Amino acid sequence: MANEHDSFIREVNEEIRSEQMRMFWARYGRIVIGGAVAVVLATAGWRGYEYWAERQASASGDQFIAALALVRDGKTAEAEAALQALEKDGAGSYPVLARLRAATLLAEKGEAAGAIAAFTAIGQDGSVPDVMRDTARLRAAYLLVDTGSYEQVAAEAEQIAVPANALRHSAREVLGLSAYKSGDMVKAKDWFEQTATDAQAPSNVANRARMMLDLINASGKAP
Repeated sequence: MANEHDSFIREVNEEIRSEQMRMFWARYGRIVIGGAVAVVLATAGWRGYEYWAERQASASGDQFIAALALVRDGKTAEAEAALQALEKDGAGSYPVLARLRAATLLAEKGEAAGAIAAFTAIGQDGSVPDVMRDTARLRAAYLLVDTGSYEQVAAEAEQIAVPANALRHSAREVLGLSAYKSGDMVKAKDWFEQTATDAQAPSNVANRARMMLDLINASGKAP
């Protein structure tokens, strides 16, 4: 008798669950199916976008290589046009790389003012990745050693010459060179000492810093 009772209870529970399921699907079935379809479509759309983005980046990479070949072959006008097109329509990081190479091309042509302006614009562009912004600032600072004041160089390079920045060694070097050129041997010595005593400084940069420190010490113009 107990077994029959238990069996009856199970059948009732199963019927209740079945009825609840029918009610659930009658009420929410379209929403559930619609949500599942939306997930499938979103996944397919994202995969399609990834494929498209990869194709675009690959095409931009080919354009960038072609532009570099034009530079190498001395076809400056064609190279500038190719880089400008890539800046406008390129994908991924290639528009920024094109901007950097175009600015370098200006410097190579002797158009320092235009190159400095181009590098500074990249350095101030918040949409550009930090490492590329810092690279642009550093390039502007090196050009300013010959054409600008220490204050102008410092405006570009001091924010890079901090312990956490991977480009700090070059930033300190350019600040030291600018200070030396301006006649401020105390400031120049400080920057070169920071470079020479940094265990992580590349050997060539550290060696140049030590050479500059020897010149400064020999001049007797810094304690």
